[in-house]
Amino acid sequence: MTQILQPADIAILQELQSDGRLSMQDLADRTGLSASQCWRRVRDLEATGVVSGYAARVPAKSVGLNAIAYVHIALKDHQEDSIASFLRLVETEAQIVECASITGDHDFILKVYARTPEDLEHFIMQRLLKSGLVRDTRSNFVLRQTKTRGPLPIL
Repeated sequence: MTQILQPADIAILQELQSDGRLSMQDLADRTGLSASQCWRRVRDLEATGVVSGYAARVPAKSVGLNAIAYVHIALKDHQEDSIASFLRLVETEAQIVECASITGDHDFILKVYARTPEDLEHFIMQRLLKSGLVRDTRSNFVLRQTKTRGPLPIL
């Protein structure tokens, strides 16, 4: 269920998406609220799941991840246990950073990181295809990223 957000909540979310390390006083200064109001609202946003966590942004190349691909996955079958097994595989593979169920010829799309294109090929062949769950893959290699993450438009 979507939570109805007040203008103050929207302002807080916009600021936290920009910098999740803001102190409550800095957040208050940027939103025009008091620090105690900000603290209560942030606590409520966290408790209701609107804010689900905080993380550092690490550029892929800075940690040697130079190959990125979107891998389209078609499962061998659509039995409930096969889908659950595939989703468990997705959760356990650190190289898969995003997974979405999609429409069209394939069932899922994965965003996968690797050190080299050869490492990416090895991951697809040895981890995905050899799992026995995947019928077909189609990969699109990323040539250059122009926008990797932006704040959600809170409408």
